Amino acid sequence: MVHEDIADHGPEWRAFDKQQRDKRARVGPPTKYTLPDKGLSTIISTKNRDSYGSSIPTKQRAQFYRLRKMQKWGRIGNSSERSLSHAISELNKLCSQMNLLRNIRERASMIYRKAAKKNLVRGRGVESVVAATLYITCRIMGLPRTLSEISDASGLKRKDIGRTYRFISRELKLRIYVPTPLSYVSRFCSELKLSQKVVEKSSDILKEVIERKLISGRGPVGVAAAVIYISTVLCDEKRTQKQIANVSGVTEVTIRNRYKEITEILDINLEI
Repeated sequence: MVHEDIADHGPEWRAFDKQQRDKRARVGPPTKYTLPDKGLSTIISTKNRDSYGSSIPTKQRAQFYRLRKMQKWGRIGNSSERSLSHAISELNKLCSQMNLLRNIRERASMIYRKAAKKNLVRGRGVESVVAATLYITCRIMGLPRTLSEISDASGLKRKDIGRTYRFISRELKLRIYVPTPLSYVSRFCSELKLSQKVVEKSSDILKEVIERKLISGRGPVGVAAAVIYISTVLCDEKRTQKQIANVSGVTEVTIRNRYKEITEILDINLEI
């Protein structure tokens, strides 16, 4: 069984003298930004076993319980560290709800730490900053999630997350990936349980839409949702506008307006 905290020895570095060997030597596990102390402190195990694997006597367990408590308090010294601990806990919970990978969590934690260091969190709710940081991270990493998805998972208003996201991205001068409708097609089709045929058809239509610059001034999520609706009709795997709206987070009116524009300009005949 491979343990999560096993030492990362890294690649076999080539060294031709002692100076190079000392410079390239590494020890211990990698730094984890998803932990308040970056995983650098020692933790008393909760397994109640000694170094030989033997069970700790019952009389001593209460002592170890008190030691664990003292260690936990000692790791979080001041208010800023307590705030960071709370933020990282909220971030991990939000990522778990949205089934996001560890590399997303690590990057989001790094961005949150930068924001906290510049006092950008002061005067704003920790939960709002965490949600905005996660939205920024998903866009930077090329795995965009809509504001509606993050709003539903966090229980916060879209407007509040959007305002905080714009403020943090501006103050930290972050280069944020601009999502295209193609970024959402596969995920939306998967959630709607559509076949690969619909995904390919949607991609083909979207490529033509992008070439003709029909998405200018229009939200990428709404365009993706409309194209998926068109493809479901053409591929005879019909889904209602309401079903697609629930998955994409846009309104049925938006889907209806976008699909009418696209079918008219591309001369697509839908028999609905």
